[in-house]
Amino acid sequence: MVNANTMRPTTLAGGSPPERHRVVVLALDELIAYDLGVPTQIFHGARDASARRYYDVRIVSVDGAPVHSSAGFTITPDHGPEEIATADTLIVPGIDGKRSRHMRPDLDPRVRAAFENIKAGTRVMSICTGAFVLAAAGLLDGRPATTHWAWADLFRAQFPDVRLDPDVLYVDDGDVLTSAGVSAGIDLCLHVVRRDHGSDVANRAARRAVVAPWRDGGQSQYIERPVPMPADASTAATRAWASARLHEEIDLAAMAKHARMSVRTFTRRFHEEAGMSPGRWITRQRVDHARRLLETTDLSIDRVAAAAGFGTATSLRQHLHAEIGVAPAAYRRTFRGLESQTRPGVRPPHHT
Repeated sequence: MVNANTMRPTTLAGGSPPERHRVVVLALDELIAYDLGVPTQIFHGARDASARRYYDVRIVSVDGAPVHSSAGFTITPDHGPEEIATADTLIVPGIDGKRSRHMRPDLDPRVRAAFENIKAGTRVMSICTGAFVLAAAGLLDGRPATTHWAWADLFRAQFPDVRLDPDVLYVDDGDVLTSAGVSAGIDLCLHVVRRDHGSDVANRAARRAVVAPWRDGGQSQYIERPVPMPADASTAATRAWASARLHEEIDLAAMAKHARMSVRTFTRRFHEEAGMSPGRWITRQRVDHARRLLETTDLSIDRVAAAAGFGTATSLRQHLHAEIGVAPAAYRRTFRGLESQTRPGVRPPHHT
């Protein structure tokens, strides 16, 4: 689930050099080490065309002391809790799920104190079971959120006031964002980079990390069928073929014919590999392509619609609004000034 209406371009303050957006990652005991590394990798990889960074990422603990990871090693952050007051974005990585069982009554007073130091307008994010921490601090009451599906029942029992959706990769509720487990944290961080600086910057960050540049937040957390072995994963070539022909009419029969399968077999294998139907996948590819054209070209809305395979501006408008909640012209205005920004670390406006 994505709140696309909160997407805004960054702006330059007149006259003074821009500062890097400060991302502070709060490392707690029994943290998931993978989750801790994701924000550093993605936000450090968000750079302008001259390779200058947009974000300053700092790892902190609640008392400046080392913290234990759930993987059996200790991490020593370079910064203490005083950095939390400087954060433009605060991220809480996941913690060991067993520790989450006692999160509400036993939230560490030092963690509570850390959250009290957050300045007004700070964007707050969690990865995986980090949502338990945000919920225990009262930051998710009445809000939509997600966490790892395996801990959803426990989360609901402890935090009934949170509108939990355990079936999505991430939830963007404007100034508070949550993600599911492990790789969904990558998706959320890339979504934030895209929201702040547009698709080009997010795609460059994804390429640096060698990860997929785009997975919609509404995508399911897991696929019911196991992913097939490489010998059976036979729709990849057809997906590449279709991606190069988004401007053409592509139906299920044509895709199955290209893959040299029956429609029934192709549909089943496609869903196993992509986690969605061929038709849904094509629509998402077209929406993503249209977004990129709106961000980076001066093509008319009609020409963008044709190039993305929607045919008419009306069709593009309907699909874009259904996917991200905005019309093409409004989306273009959102990102119009981004491609001309060449200075590092423009601070985005606060979300309130």
